[in-house]
Amino acid sequence: MLKFANILITGASSGIGEALARHYAGSGAEHLFLCGRNAKRLTSVAEACRAQGAKVQTKILDVADRDKTAEWIAACNQKAPLNLVFANAGVSTGAETSENVFRTFDTNVGGVVNTVVPVLEIYRARGDASPRAIAVTSSIAGYHGLMTCPSYSASKSCVKAWGEALRPALKREKIQFNVICPGFVRSRITDQNTCPMPFFMEAPQAAEIIARGIEKNVGLIAFPWPMRLSAWLVSILPNCVSSLIYALLPYKV
Repeated sequence: MLKFANILITGASSGIGEALARHYAGSGAEHLFLCGRNAKRLTSVAEACRAQGAKVQTKILDVADRDKTAEWIAACNQKAPLNLVFANAGVSTGAETSENVFRTFDTNVGGVVNTVVPVLEIYRARGDASPRAIAVTSSIAGYHGLMTCPSYSASKSCVKAWGEALRPALKREKIQFNVICPGFVRSRITDQNTCPMPFFMEAPQAAEIIARGIEKNVGLIAFPWPMRLSAWLVSILPNCVSSLIYALLPYKV
């Protein structure tokens, strides 16, 4: 029997979010609350999940909007007490223009905060012993600032650090908190990449790895392991050395 019956996923219209929705629908989730910004894709995901027996409700939403995100989360919790929330919505930066930089941080950092904070308020106000878990999507790119994607790697680093700090603090409140750091996984973001993508993974495989990590309450769900090891090694090198390594990497265009 699935531990988490009522699941909310932001950024569920494609990529990892879509794969997670389909995975949990097929694993016995009772209620799925899904949001995204593309109505056509989100409807397609919802229909596929309903066909697997889940009760699905969707919302066209930009998680950068704090008030609307909080209102949607509260409404979902009223319909079915949330057990697991994925703050998953994210964007790539592309060219480091002012507009794109603001958009990246507004979504990748602000969107996560706008999701996690109201969920924590709901969880803390709950008096029963039902499961309460939150998972945030960072990235292997969050291990160290990358000159090929400065804003993206910085935004994901912020999410990773915040999540790793929250996890032990929330453990005392019996709230599970997990940080997800995937490598290259098929999504609308990677579809735009022109750079090499080692250890490329399909989204359903990534969703299975993430779901297993959530069930086992692994604090940092980082994969694939060769990329995790490489990112960690580079992150502990002196900056003068890591800069030389990064200078050899191709730029994303």
